[in-house]
Amino acid sequence: MTQVFVTGGTGFIGSHVVRLLLQQGYTVKALVRSSSNLENLRGLKVEIVTGDLNDPELWQQMRGCQYLFHVAAHYSLWQKDRELLYHHNVLGTRNVLVSAQKAGIERTVYTSSVAAIGVGASGQVVDETHQSPLEKLVGDYKKSKFLAEQEAMQAVTTGQDVVVVNPSSPIGPLDIKPTPTGDIILRFLRRQMPAYVNTGLNFIDVRDVAWGHLLALQKGKSGDRYILGHQNLTLKELLDQLSQLTAMKAPQMSVPAWLPLSVAWVDEKILAPLGKSPSVPLDGVRMAQQPMYYNASKAVRELDLPQSDLTTALKDAVDWFISERYVK
Repeated sequence: MTQVFVTGGTGFIGSHVVRLLLQQGYTVKALVRSSSNLENLRGLKVEIVTGDLNDPELWQQMRGCQYLFHVAAHYSLWQKDRELLYHHNVLGTRNVLVSAQKAGIERTVYTSSVAAIGVGASGQVVDETHQSPLEKLVGDYKKSKFLAEQEAMQAVTTGQDVVVVNPSSPIGPLDIKPTPTGDIILRFLRRQMPAYVNTGLNFIDVRDVAWGHLLALQKGKSGDRYILGHQNLTLKELLDQLSQLTAMKAPQMSVPAWLPLSVAWVDEKILAPLGKSPSVPLDGVRMAQQPMYYNASKAVRELDLPQSDLTTALKDAVDWFISERYVK
């Protein structure tokens, strides 16, 4: 049986990748941090190894595995987490790739993000050929994902077989943290969204993202990147779909961009240094000022990326949040 090494298997995308691999007959070895919540792997036939992305001895854990899915990443939009983002995402990716080469891994699928690609001018839809310059990427999370992707491309130039996938905004069950998309759904369900910002995102069923990873392993070209996305929707359209699914009222009022921006500025620049927990990340608000629209036709064409109905993904996400008591 083919053994696969997975980092980030406890997370939203990673746990769906692990489930799919098991379903398709692979054996899985999953790297987890000592502090990780293992709920998403409970009851699965997975060999769990505890460790760290930056461990120079990590290659020993990978020995005997044929393939690697490097899904793990540190996600934060808080400016105070800048150091952590570069430590985990950039240096961690470098170490994981060096370890993979040392362990004789045949092929790696690296999970980047559309965040690394950047955005088009004023809501224009972009594909894999687009690249916003580093200084134009909003916030350290996006910058760290761009630099981590450069590590993957660098590894390719030294002869390593690495395929890069760039998921957009996934939706579905097992969103344990939750992700920013899951947070939108949760805020809606908890009636904590009196108004919305005029922005837009590309959404995809998280199970299609998992398939995108496996298909990238099977069919992807080394050194290429593939956007794993589906539908471009405004935030208002997403909230209206949630309203239809739940029979709850969608917010009707939009707020001007300067309003959350000023709240976030006060939060991070004045309250946070005083020890108060900020509630709105400045980088998150700055990101929301530009719609993030993507074209995933390359992955559909070259990998056969599935494009499942988003309504099902939304319904499954809502049902999961309710059954797991995220909503009172």
